[in-house]
Amino acid sequence: MREHTSMDSIESRVTDHTSLSHENDLMSLVFVGHVDHGKSTVLGRLMADTGSLPEGKLEQVKERCRRNSKPFEYAFLLDALKDEQAQGITIDTARCFFKTPMRDYLILDAPGHIEFLKNMVTGASRAEAALLVIDAEEGIQENSRRHGYLLSMLGIRQVAVVVNKMDLVDWSRDVFDQIERDYGLFLQEIGVKARAFVPVSGREGDNVADRSTRMSWYEGATVLELLDTFQTARPPEHRPFRMPVQAVYKFTARGDSRRIIAGTVEAGTLRSGDDVVFYPSGKRAQVKSMEAFGNGPALAGISAGQAAGFTLDQQIYVRRGEIAMKAGERPLVTSSRLRTHVFWLGRDSLCMEKEYWLKVCTSKVRARLVSVERVIDASTLEQEKRDAVARHEVAECIFELDRAISFDLAAESQATARFVIVDDYEIRGGGIIIEGLVDQTQTVREKVFMRNYKWERSMIPRESRVRKLGQRAALVLITGEKDTGKKPLAKELEQRLFEDGRMVYFLGIGNLLYGVDADIKFRSDNFREEHVRRLAEVAHLMLEAGVILIVTAVEVNQQDLRIMSAVLNGAELHTVWVGENITTDLPVDVHIAQKSDTIRSADELVTYLHQQDIIPTEPEA
Repeated sequence: MREHTSMDSIESRVTDHTSLSHENDLMSLVFVGHVDHGKSTVLGRLMADTGSLPEGKLEQVKERCRRNSKPFEYAFLLDALKDEQAQGITIDTARCFFKTPMRDYLILDAPGHIEFLKNMVTGASRAEAALLVIDAEEGIQENSRRHGYLLSMLGIRQVAVVVNKMDLVDWSRDVFDQIERDYGLFLQEIGVKARAFVPVSGREGDNVADRSTRMSWYEGATVLELLDTFQTARPPEHRPFRMPVQAVYKFTARGDSRRIIAGTVEAGTLRSGDDVVFYPSGKRAQVKSMEAFGNGPALAGISAGQAAGFTLDQQIYVRRGEIAMKAGERPLVTSSRLRTHVFWLGRDSLCMEKEYWLKVCTSKVRARLVSVERVIDASTLEQEKRDAVARHEVAECIFELDRAISFDLAAESQATARFVIVDDYEIRGGGIIIEGLVDQTQTVREKVFMRNYKWERSMIPRESRVRKLGQRAALVLITGEKDTGKKPLAKELEQRLFEDGRMVYFLGIGNLLYGVDADIKFRSDNFREEHVRRLAEVAHLMLEAGVILIVTAVEVNQQDLRIMSAVLNGAELHTVWVGENITTDLPVDVHIAQKSDTIRSADELVTYLHQQDIIPTEPEA
């Protein structure tokens, strides 16, 4: 078995950001706005006028412009990529730091061009406050409204509006007042109250770091003064504990038997001795120890914002994607049907004909769009019902997932309610979950949750069974139409594995129908659901014992698979379809299409189990 490294070497895999140590508070602030409205210019001027640039940087950029016979612009101080300067637009989110006597700032300069809205969302999702820049001469544009709507969706409530390029409108108070009225009303309609509107000239420096003498009619704060009025979001220690499981690390060197559940704490606090429950599985244990990265002192507890880990007083199997919470606190919502607000970025419309990947915290699950309740024009806020969501549109949508996941609602916690949609390895959209809807497996999940909550665990860890038996427990589900040779194949596979020294068992459906299922009526409305649930519960017991279980059933469908997956809590489940035509919507791992001799088909399945490492090529000693 491969040796695992120390906690020092895995820190970078648990957290996606670099932890910085500051004496002052650190605030993340995003600059957004329509393309060419001067975000980078305002920020470059702010950096230059506060002495926050690296020594010689200003002179270096000015000299480069002189050599290229190009007028100097403060935006060039931030646009580090060469093609950005060539095109005159920001295409990625630039990060920079500067300080005031009150606090330190991490500034995110997000792109304004409509083609790069995905980058803008990425930058804004990490921000605590936002400055939205509007060109005084050009006025409020569609992207100005779209960006405001996105800030609202991302839960950013500290927003100020910078009306730039006042020099181009002769410092007109009337122009400024009109923008303040119109855009202030728009923000109010989407639930955002602007902290302030500031008239500035980024190019001339008026009201950026220094007060303007050319707009004496304005008596409010400069941009620099305004920043220090924003409130740094304190880590939400007083909220219910939430830590998405990012990884489970096992150690074997020098007798170290720790099994550390690691992740970044999104909310709340946790201490040794606390009882934790993992959602959606419902598995429960007590925290044995807190584990820190590096060689720092032992932790008494962990709290929001920390990337750390903890061990448990007993070995339970949890996996990436589950969320740890403290017993007795507000529970998470669990469902496979989600009502959401979505912002779509893909070139192809979000439609009902495709499958997508939906990612919430550390969970990743296949998702299908089942309903577009309303499409919202982010510019006009008009609404209409449609069958698809086009690029750059905002919509209220219902998704159905392959399996249930756990989350908070956006009204309770943004961090555990945000999601992104991935298609063809690219992020195509994102949004927030506003409601978990009742789904077809809710009753089954409730039973499984209680089972796991009350489960009496063996003293023998799963890993010990794997080493002893030389195999991983798995359910091999062989299905297809009637009379396609499923049962002879299952028995041949069982015989082959048994002769190879594996712990294996073939479970015939008749064994269940006239035994475990004897008390339920064959023609009852919920017979199939209850039959599948009981089958999965029997399978769960056998998988806990480390067995490779082979089951045959006629024409299993995706709903059957959802029930089984809910009961099995992520245990190995492999589907095999026997027959030329796949007649249900079941996702299939192995398709034995051509009717061939049973021995050859069993060989194919043994090879597959080797490839999946269910049975290693050479049994472990």
